[in-house]
Amino acid sequence: MRQYSPDLTPPWKKPKPVPEVPADPGLVVEEPGTGFCGAVIRCEAGTVTLEDRFGKHRVFPLEPRGFLLEGKVVTLVRPAAGAPVRPSRTASGSVAVPGARARVARAGRIYVEGRHDAELVERVWGDDLRIEGVVVEYLEGIDDLPAIVADFAPGPDARLGVLVDHLVPGTKESRIADSVTSNHALVVGHPYIDIWEAVKPSSVGIPAWPRVPHGQDWKTGVCRALGWPENTGAAWQHILSHVRSYKDLEPELLGRVEELIDFVTAPETA
Repeated sequence: MRQYSPDLTPPWKKPKPVPEVPADPGLVVEEPGTGFCGAVIRCEAGTVTLEDRFGKHRVFPLEPRGFLLEGKVVTLVRPAAGAPVRPSRTASGSVAVPGARARVARAGRIYVEGRHDAELVERVWGDDLRIEGVVVEYLEGIDDLPAIVADFAPGPDARLGVLVDHLVPGTKESRIADSVTSNHALVVGHPYIDIWEAVKPSSVGIPAWPRVPHGQDWKTGVCRALGWPENTGAAWQHILSHVRSYKDLEPELLGRVEELIDFVTAPETA
């Protein structure tokens, strides 16, 4: 007598096998049922935890054919014991690229107002900027911004992004920013008097940034109000030491820096 398989499903109806992929930390996948996309931060018995770029966590079951990897269906499995653990995110919230080499610097640049601004951008976006080949320089003020932009001569292959402190309507800063009209230069800003304020008070361990009377040097006034020594350089190093990632910064700064990076690295259009 002939032997028949107990599975009578026609071959054309059987699901095609999909690859099994270890859920290594840093792997970016999408759960198709919810559309949630994130990097693996933890894999435990029967579950995997993903973190999206905004820091939100979701836990999903490790089910067959349960995820999309680069648009293709895969089955996530627990990584082998002793598999290396890599950081899943850079300080900016971007997916880390282990072993990536810095790109040769682009002709385009991002200008910021001062050294403190440049140090903060480097602290949070440094890994991203090196991979993209973007150099950040500081201006020590923007009074001469139109002349600086004209001297830079931005073009399609050398875009210029500028980050301005205290860019609110009706201010000197807004009038200077409006005078830059090149299609290859983008001037954006945050509403804070100084870049110090863009660091969340809770990250520094203070209830709020103090209000400083008009006409008084803002940084010195902050030091006095908080009882810090009136050494603004030391005060800034104290503040910067408490910035570990984008989570320590206000959204009004985060969005503007991301906008500048996207602008400077955008592909040339015809």
